[in-house]
Amino acid sequence: MRITVLGAAGGIGRALAEELAGRGHEVTAASRSISPAGHPAGVRAVTTDLRDPRQADVACRGADVVVMAAQVPYPQWHTELLPLFDAALAAAERAGARLVLVDNLYAYGSPGTPITEATPEAATSVKGRLRRDAGRRLLAAHEAGRVPVTIGRFSDYYGPGGTNSLVYQVQIRPALAGKAARAYIDADQPHSFHYLPDAARGFATLAERPEADGRIWVLPSAPALTQRQLIDLVEQAVGHPVKRGHISRPMLRVAGLVDRRLREAYELTDQWDRPYTTDASAFEAAFGPVETTPHATAIRTTVDAFRAAGHPAAA
Repeated sequence: MRITVLGAAGGIGRALAEELAGRGHEVTAASRSISPAGHPAGVRAVTTDLRDPRQADVACRGADVVVMAAQVPYPQWHTELLPLFDAALAAAERAGARLVLVDNLYAYGSPGTPITEATPEAATSVKGRLRRDAGRRLLAAHEAGRVPVTIGRFSDYYGPGGTNSLVYQVQIRPALAGKAARAYIDADQPHSFHYLPDAARGFATLAERPEADGRIWVLPSAPALTQRQLIDLVEQAVGHPVKRGHISRPMLRVAGLVDRRLREAYELTDQWDRPYTTDASAFEAAFGPVETTPHATAIRTTVDAFRAAGHPAAA
């Protein structure tokens, strides 16, 4: 099968391109800044700006499936997110391909109960409503017969290459650098975290299975744990005691005065002050049981990968 991964330079995009290539698919890895380095042999790397239809067509030409994993920073969501999704949809339509969207859980808000596909899309945040609207637009295109669309959703992630994840930014990277690993908002709320290779396997399954089309799927993850437990695992993985800290709402508010990215993140803090967990039983009922990586193993592998890449020095 020929599969184009848009946004293949990011953490999940890179992991997904590797997973698909490992399954024997012909993979094109496309992003605004990308090189063959870091991708398996045989993966075609193409520099692509989705905003240019000609570049998008080159990346998607001949594809059976287009996976939309491209993202933009929070401050650009208000103006660029929906047009980016529309561009991916149009490119898949011109290629005559199925479209698989890599999505998060923001559309559901923070219900405090396990999130499934049946959870109401009751987001109150601007970003949550944007993700909700984007998903609905793509599913409407599916219903209209334009493009077969599948949407996969996953929670906060970590894993090798996942440098934009909160777990890396405030816990793993500081721990490797001998600084304080900080719990975000509340250290003791259960939270679902997706390990990137596990998430890549879930999205690869959706790419391979046309019967997934026309709906949303919540991807399997290892059982939820608290940030306090996660930092314990980071400490075990780095092999020495780790300083502990806490990022509170007031701290985030102050930091947001000088950093727009942090200011934009503030509206999502209610995902961290209550249970934020997922239930992927529908996915497993449709595609079979999924063996996810235990967090202890996944954190150790992630820490080892960043250490090998010299990230303590970079931090």
